[in-house]
Amino acid sequence: MASSLTKDAAQQGTPVNGGKTFFGHPRGLATLFMTEMWERFSFYGMRALLVLYLISGGSDAKVGSQGGGLAMTAASATAIYAVYMALVYLLAMPGGWFGDRVWGPRKTVIVGSCVVIAGHIVLAIPGQTFFVGLAMVACGSGLLKSNISTMVGHLYDGPQDPRRDGGFTVFYMSINLGSMAAPIIVGGIGQGINWHLGFATAALGMALGLIQFLIGTRNLNPQSSQVPTPLAAAERNSWLRKGLIWAVVAAVFYGIVVGTGHFTLNWALVPLAVIGICVPCFVLLRIKRDKDLSSTEQAKVSGYLWFFFAAAVFWMIFDQAGSTLSVFAEKNTAETVFGLGFPSSWMQSVNPVWVLALAPVFASAWMALARRNREPSTPVKFAMAMVLIGASYFFFLLPIAMSSDGTKVSPMWLITVYGLQTMGELCLSPVGLSVTTKLAPQKYASQMMGVWFLAVTAGDSVISLVSIAGADLSGVGVLVTEAALAVLAGVAVFMYRKKITPLMGDVH
Repeated sequence: MASSLTKDAAQQGTPVNGGKTFFGHPRGLATLFMTEMWERFSFYGMRALLVLYLISGGSDAKVGSQGGGLAMTAASATAIYAVYMALVYLLAMPGGWFGDRVWGPRKTVIVGSCVVIAGHIVLAIPGQTFFVGLAMVACGSGLLKSNISTMVGHLYDGPQDPRRDGGFTVFYMSINLGSMAAPIIVGGIGQGINWHLGFATAALGMALGLIQFLIGTRNLNPQSSQVPTPLAAAERNSWLRKGLIWAVVAAVFYGIVVGTGHFTLNWALVPLAVIGICVPCFVLLRIKRDKDLSSTEQAKVSGYLWFFFAAAVFWMIFDQAGSTLSVFAEKNTAETVFGLGFPSSWMQSVNPVWVLALAPVFASAWMALARRNREPSTPVKFAMAMVLIGASYFFFLLPIAMSSDGTKVSPMWLITVYGLQTMGELCLSPVGLSVTTKLAPQKYASQMMGVWFLAVTAGDSVISLVSIAGADLSGVGVLVTEAALAVLAGVAVFMYRKKITPLMGDVH
């Protein structure tokens, strides 16, 4: 058991293991850094393969590509991908709830890691269980995501700790290390050798992450093992009863649909996409109307709404890297650079490479500007992100036009698109993670991190419905609409920044 001195030091965000630090941050950040890196390795490795596996053997696959997939159209694959991504982030909300009410963040991360490993193993087994494996990975990721970010916040001495934003930026680097290596290793094995062997490689990555977490857990703040608001026995029974009732209703309904021969894929995709839009709205409304919150907390939640809706539009475009841009890379982009060939899944590594190159530049720039009291406020950073993500799609129109006659365009076009999106990401994502922990009411500590991920759910759910409706996501009309919506959202946040900032109270 840690000594009282060690506990106090951890709670104050100061280094505890003989004064050791991790790039000037508490030692526990190294444990969370490595755990997140391996979890992202497993997640992005599977993501790099998902759409390509779904279209493999179908009419939308590249001529001569590996068969053995599910032979779906690009539209169906994109809809499935978008719903899956939406579910991963939607389930971060109940994942945060389990961290707050049942197991505590640390135990919830362990359980989630085990479920992710099991899900990837199911994906690695050929047969009819593919979508079961997808559901398991989504559930496990949901348990893990909110709680590991919350534990990063526990390492620092409250919202005003000057190292906090830098700590989240370092933590964000772990995501990109994992997501950079995953398409190269998992994508190369899955696309080049065997799809299911690729999924098995993703399971190995998550297993390594879990082992590392268990070894380094002593470096975490003891607060990470606590359950902030434990669930009472009566409340637990109520939740179990409600869950059982809804499970029975769903089983009966879909049993009738399947039994009468009316079931199609859209019977699953459309309800999930609609839930992905409705749930974020319901959750935000419930938190905003909670009478237990103080007036200061209420104001902060009001300010947070601006960031949430801007982020939803941002992720709506950004997450198409694994669908719209992935299909374009497979069918319309040359697979050689400087005479060297590579599988199209490797293009999924471009964004994290950009992040690793640009994140130190952005972090240094923010710190240099902060020393001069000229660092842009959070609303301004969000506005910059929205304009950049919109500009990336306006730029994407050029290679779309160039390849319309079947010409294979240079990979540099997509690399530039990813570069613009990455600059927007660095203005929004680490800042959004940090501001969420700062603005979160104490009652919703872990759950507010889940709310942040619901912005991804909302954006991906919209794209899924658009794809299900038959829209061509690589068509000029859709691309222009998405790009214009992002730019307009950025302009709106910038124009109203003087109204948003006062709502944030002491958070800047």
